[in-house]
Amino acid sequence: MKKKEKYNVAVVGATGAVGNEMIKVLEQRKFPVDRITLLASERSDGATLRFNGKEEKVSILNKDSFQGVDIALFSAGASRSKEFAPAAVESGAVVIDNSSAFRMDPGTPLVVPEVNPGDIPKHKGIIANPNCSTIQMVVALKPLHDRARIKRIVVSTYQAVSGTGKKAIEELRRQSGNALNGEKAECLVYPHPIAFNCLPHIDVFEPNGYTKEEMKMVNETRKIMGDQSIAVAPTTVRVPVFAGHSESVSIETEEKLTADEAREILSRAPGVTVMDDPSRNIYPLPILAEGKDDVFVGRIREDISIKNGLQMWIVSDNIRKGATLNAVQIAELLI
Repeated sequence: MKKKEKYNVAVVGATGAVGNEMIKVLEQRKFPVDRITLLASERSDGATLRFNGKEEKVSILNKDSFQGVDIALFSAGASRSKEFAPAAVESGAVVIDNSSAFRMDPGTPLVVPEVNPGDIPKHKGIIANPNCSTIQMVVALKPLHDRARIKRIVVSTYQAVSGTGKKAIEELRRQSGNALNGEKAECLVYPHPIAFNCLPHIDVFEPNGYTKEEMKMVNETRKIMGDQSIAVAPTTVRVPVFAGHSESVSIETEEKLTADEAREILSRAPGVTVMDDPSRNIYPLPILAEGKDDVFVGRIREDISIKNGLQMWIVSDNIRKGATLNAVQIAELLI
């Protein structure tokens, strides 16, 4: 990509929850945008969105939408990415894709800027943004891996409904009212009520009994960390929280790491904030992480069941760091 003072940027899926936040993050971080192109499906025809104090018209996405675009930020689902990302690349844009479409493609870098920024120059036109639950976990674990080499990860997630999109947010709000008023909940997004409930089911189930979301955490973690030998055992759960994913993570390391050593390492790690003083009820909460850039880590303790083990609690805003901020950080490094 040629070095320029300002860049023409397209946001694909601009009217969705992630697209809206993408526009906000570009503005907040003062990304050097010359012209912004907002793209969405026919449903958003005629809509406008504000960027840098101006109303910008949303255009219908098609294969001719990327003329003159330098960077295309995609957040419109895997099928649309597969259909339109090659057209964007052919037009001369670098695509940063937030879907699962290209993540495991061997020729496509899968990047978390705090973890593997050196993979960005290897791109052939497309850079993949990882899954939200993977991003926050590897931001916290990579510094520990560098110090003591992680052999095994056991993770259970507590994922907010915003990870599914606007309709899921509306469903939680509506069902909460139904439950409080003694009314039957209507399930339009999830197979069971999400209000006052937990669903151990994110994405479709695979033949091995794990869900697609869980296998994303396995495969993406190994690719981003650059170590195919790491064993990952995930369980992903949808919980009645609007924003912010939480994770209970246990790791087994090759070398011994004490809890104090882990706190010290993480306190110096980029993109990490340690919140770990249980005596004063200080630990990460999704309500505190909402709108924040960092990954928050607390409840750091030695695993009493194995020799070289640590347990911790990791929280992050899934729309912010888990999608939009990570993509914009990639774009910042790209330019």
